[in-house]
Amino acid sequence: MKQLILIRHGESEWNKLNLFTGWTDVDLTEFGRKEAFDAGLLLKKEGYKPQMCYTSYLKRAVRTLNQVLEAMDMDWLPVEKSWRLNEKSYGAIQGLNKADTAKKYGDDQVLLWRRSFDTQPPALDMHDERSPRMDPRYAELSDSEIPLTESLKDTIARLMPYYKEVILKSFNRYDTVMVVAHGNSLRGIVKELRNMGNDEIIKFNIPTAVPYIFQFDDQMKLQKEFFLGDPDVIAAKMQSVANQGKSK
Repeated sequence: MKQLILIRHGESEWNKLNLFTGWTDVDLTEFGRKEAFDAGLLLKKEGYKPQMCYTSYLKRAVRTLNQVLEAMDMDWLPVEKSWRLNEKSYGAIQGLNKADTAKKYGDDQVLLWRRSFDTQPPALDMHDERSPRMDPRYAELSDSEIPLTESLKDTIARLMPYYKEVILKSFNRYDTVMVVAHGNSLRGIVKELRNMGNDEIIKFNIPTAVPYIFQFDDQMKLQKEFFLGDPDVIAAKMQSVANQGKSK
């Protein structure tokens, strides 16, 4: 049996403030660190033993992975980071409060920016201080690769080559692989694995710091998928994600 463990990062400082984050590099809250550590304890208790880990360039995902591995006493595992696992770019609305933005532009418009499949938020200027072009960690990216705004469709398009060529191919060597990333980048993987339609994936909410397990046969045919943990707690977390962009 092959297993893929997906984990969305724990609560970040901007999650707590209900701000659009995107590629902005913010840290975890104390609660987010605890969420991540508890996820690691649960994985250890249930006997999961990842052999290879992948994460984004953003510290909220990196530090979530670190907390998970510390709880599992598996800090020694190999880790590969890629910008392609970064969160969707929210462009010029990065840093704005989601509820305040909904009051200004309307719930429907903000819902489109947050969750439509192919609608992009307003774009950043390439030389805006919030632009990835101004961040040294993305120096190797060409201007055409720098996302100044993204829809979910765009996020999936830049993610999937890495997922198929690197993450999936790692199962040639490993039985259990773990990916710690972000709500939208992980939804791209989930959409592929579950063969979900565009309308279905935009309604699907991934809770913070909850292990999402995918089990495959040796030919990588999906056999089973499930969230690990208390169903009521998971449902409440999913609803919290769904409510973030509402004006009330």
